[in-house]
Amino acid sequence: MMGGHHAATGAAAWIAVTATAGHGMGLYPVTPVGTIAGALLCAGAALAADADHSSATIAHSVPVLGKVVTRGIEQASGGHRHGLHCLLAVLCAWLLATGLGFVVIQPDWWGAPISIGTAVMSAAIMTFALKALKLSRGSWGLAWLMGTAIAAFITLFAPEQQSWFVVCFTLGYAVHLAGDFLTTGGLPLLWPWVPKPPRAWAKIPVLKNVWQKNGYMAMPILGNAGSFREWLLLIPISLYAAYGVIHAALALVGVDLGSVIATVWATH
Repeated sequence: MMGGHHAATGAAAWIAVTATAGHGMGLYPVTPVGTIAGALLCAGAALAADADHSSATIAHSVPVLGKVVTRGIEQASGGHRHGLHCLLAVLCAWLLATGLGFVVIQPDWWGAPISIGTAVMSAAIMTFALKALKLSRGSWGLAWLMGTAIAAFITLFAPEQQSWFVVCFTLGYAVHLAGDFLTTGGLPLLWPWVPKPPRAWAKIPVLKNVWQKNGYMAMPILGNAGSFREWLLLIPISLYAAYGVIHAALALVGVDLGSVIATVWATH
């Protein structure tokens, strides 16, 4: 799945899990601010697994250093769609997000402890999302400025919002794997153990594409990454994510978008 599509599915997943106004499951309710910031953070987390790809969005985030880091991760993890694209990686993402919450400082100029670990990761992840979703006019400098500003505001003035950071980051990471699982490339879900199917399996129609010769597993209903089917799927997903964010933004000023739409619909 393409980078921008991963980001869109991450944002949509956050809306689906947190929204309580009828357009979501309400499994982890958050405030409207949490909905908006979380959608952006989850979108960025949905790009994190591609840190093992030297051509991914993350690789271009910082001149030279971005490619150096992603190439290092690519080699350390065994290559693209290896160590960072398995169930173990989701567990590691959860551990990383949890651990960052313990990195706290107490500056003299602020009256409360600051979760600097979460703040720094949030700034980076939101920056990736802003760039992938083309919300920064194509400029990495503007993306970093916006991502850092949003993360700083939440950290300083709405620290309670960061209580959902672990859930949001882990969810976004898992959604990335789900997206890739739906493409023909598949995933080594049980990495570092990548069991290969028996030879007879390769002769079974359909199933041979689910458990592939190289041991990867997939449900390739989207075809190749970037396919027409993928683009087609992303239209309703993107619209859904946009609706959830707009709904939350209007809720901040006391407007219920769902009621407005229902009223308009009833009059016609």
